[in-house]
Amino acid sequence: MTERCVLLLGGSFDPVHQGHVALARYFCALLHPDELRLIPAGRPWQKPALTTSPEHRIAMLRAAFSDWVAPIVIDTQEIEREGATYAIDTLRALRDELGNELALVMLLGADQLLNLHTWRDWQKLFDLANLCVATRPGFDISAEALDHAVSDALMRRRASPAQLRTTPNGLIYIANDMAMAMSSTAVRQALAENNLQALEGSLPPPVLDYIQYHHLYQTHH
Repeated sequence: MTERCVLLLGGSFDPVHQGHVALARYFCALLHPDELRLIPAGRPWQKPALTTSPEHRIAMLRAAFSDWVAPIVIDTQEIEREGATYAIDTLRALRDELGNELALVMLLGADQLLNLHTWRDWQKLFDLANLCVATRPGFDISAEALDHAVSDALMRRRASPAQLRTTPNGLIYIANDMAMAMSSTAVRQALAENNLQALEGSLPPPVLDYIQYHHLYQTHH
């Protein structure tokens, strides 16, 4: 039985949008973590190049999560790491830093679960952390849609939020009532076109202010 729980939310955060915030808020309410650790990606190997500098992405994260319920830590290890960044390396570094006793819970979107079998050493993630998955409209994460090895891991490891909160690693919880359909690509597109109507409700207001102040995501300079 572990007392402490740290939630991990990694991502490009290019930019951080209301989908990220809603995901974090949902799981913070469910798990009451002692800390929410935000991990902006350095060079994510499965995604196109990032549009914005790490400094801007960190500043936008600070703006988005300024008045948060749990203590927030912005962890820049993936930005500082040379070369491509892999979740498994990040989790190992976190265990070295935080020890093996506490519950580490990694938040994933449905799209990430569908690709989990392509991640480096994905089966070893369970030796280091628990996974929480949020469903997303348009992503089918039924057993038939998933890679069979991932589906098998899900069947064996599914547990309740209370179990994840008090177990260091090895479990999965799937939240089926998270329905945030939001894409960073669509947000960047709307920003590039300065289409404020399309952005309605997509960005935390302090993040939109920051983007406008620094003229980020505009196609013309």
